[in-house]
Amino acid sequence: MRIVIAGSSGLIGTSLVAALRSGGHDVFRLVRRAPAGPDEIGWDPTAGSLDPEALKGADAVVNLCGVGIGDKRWTGAYKQAVRDSRIVPTEVISRAVVEAKVPTLVNASGINFYGDTGDTVVDETAPVGTGFLAEVCRDWEDATSFAASNGVRVVFLRSAAVLSRHGGMMGKLRPLYLFALGGRLGSGRQYFPWISLTDEVRAIVFTLENQDITGPVNLQGPAPVTNAQFNSAMSRAVHRPAPWMVPGFAISAIIGEFANEAILHNPRAIPAVLEKHGFTFEHNTIGEALADTVG
Repeated sequence: MRIVIAGSSGLIGTSLVAALRSGGHDVFRLVRRAPAGPDEIGWDPTAGSLDPEALKGADAVVNLCGVGIGDKRWTGAYKQAVRDSRIVPTEVISRAVVEAKVPTLVNASGINFYGDTGDTVVDETAPVGTGFLAEVCRDWEDATSFAASNGVRVVFLRSAAVLSRHGGMMGKLRPLYLFALGGRLGSGRQYFPWISLTDEVRAIVFTLENQDITGPVNLQGPAPVTNAQFNSAMSRAVHRPAPWMVPGFAISAIIGEFANEAILHNPRAIPAVLEKHGFTFEHNTIGEALADTVG
């Protein structure tokens, strides 16, 4: 297949490009600068600029654009950046794929679409939850509506936290646990959505190659765990004790609003669509994923 990727320089995008090319696919990357090679296509999403001619002949576009939700404290300006960096590029891509007659758009979203579900298990049929991140995910997915209403197969990648030895969240957590500074956050009973980078990339490729998959897809490991269970698994993975407990009010005071939406409260989601279509996970448990990530 001929695949165009937006957001190819991030943790997931970099691995996805490599995996697709090793699988024999032709990959082109959308870049926000002058193209430096034949595999690059220039665009300017903030100006609404993406030449549909550059997408002609593509079998799919994968959109992974978006600033990290936990990279900075949630000021009003940063929350707007979180929204704009997702919704604006998606609207531009949605229009371009229709004009270029690209049959498939695989668009990033987040597992926080469901908000906090407590102990209730949710799959892709569950409605949108409440909170800033749930609203962002809803509007992010809605930004593809022009493509969906014009016959494009649209897939929403509702991704959990991606566990990788190459950076991301684990790049911050691993040193803490190695120095025995890890511990339970808040009550520890809240769920911690997770997926290994390996399975994240494999699942994205799976959705590209399976034309029957459309709509939301939970990119989430098959065995949900609580924060306390994740803490115990991390302790075992790095062979260090993790005896500490950080009260929820302290986390909220230090981190702010992000803590209440993505650390102390999360959905208990399962990957029903992937499993229905026969996807097999390489890492079925948090222990397997962490052994590959920090081992």
